[in-house]
Amino acid sequence: MNEEYQINHQEIIKNFTCIKEKISIAADKADRDPGTIKLIVVTKKFNEDMIRPILDLGHLDFGENRIQESINKWPRILADYQDISLHLIGPLQTNKTKECLSLFDTIHTLDRLKLASALDKEIIRNNIPKKIFMQINTGLEEQKSGILPIEIDRFLQDMETINSFNITGLMCIPPIDEEPSIHFSFLKKLSDKFNLKDLSMGMSNDFEKAILFGSTCIRIGTGIFGARS
Repeated sequence: MNEEYQINHQEIIKNFTCIKEKISIAADKADRDPGTIKLIVVTKKFNEDMIRPILDLGHLDFGENRIQESINKWPRILADYQDISLHLIGPLQTNKTKECLSLFDTIHTLDRLKLASALDKEIIRNNIPKKIFMQINTGLEEQKSGILPIEIDRFLQDMETINSFNITGLMCIPPIDEEPSIHFSFLKKLSDKFNLKDLSMGMSNDFEKAILFGSTCIRIGTGIFGARS
């Protein structure tokens, strides 16, 4: 192992430890148990060598954005590390549901009934329970995936035809040019209204604010590994 590689690993571990400490501090400010906040280490575009220091610390929850990248990367990692839980935090095409469900334990980006139906068929076929979040487009952004807030009631009614899973929580990605707390607060109100208690919100630049508004899953990549190439 060369010197640059060793320093890189040391920096990753240092960043990871720092994030964990910040989670505890934010939880304390919110009068919450840090154990109720799941850190999802986002490994999009980061290779196996960069991920291994976190794996060797015993961390279990990791997130990916793309199905194909995940298939190329994670099966050989899973062969060496047990009990890892993979989270899909990027968009999912209906023709990729079989591949997705063979690898991921949790899906954070359900955004349409057609996708729910495709997931339903595959989950029934394989009889493997999955945890699924509904992505909400809190910023009403045309270019972004997610169910519009005004459509949630109708979507949940339509979901009554789905038999293999129930939606367990809500996910959002605030607009990059707006104060994220507004969107975290709004998602928390929606979660209370619809009794969907899990909240997937907060990334490297805003996770402490998300914790204050009740996030149960924070998604952090660059805050641990540095900027993506």
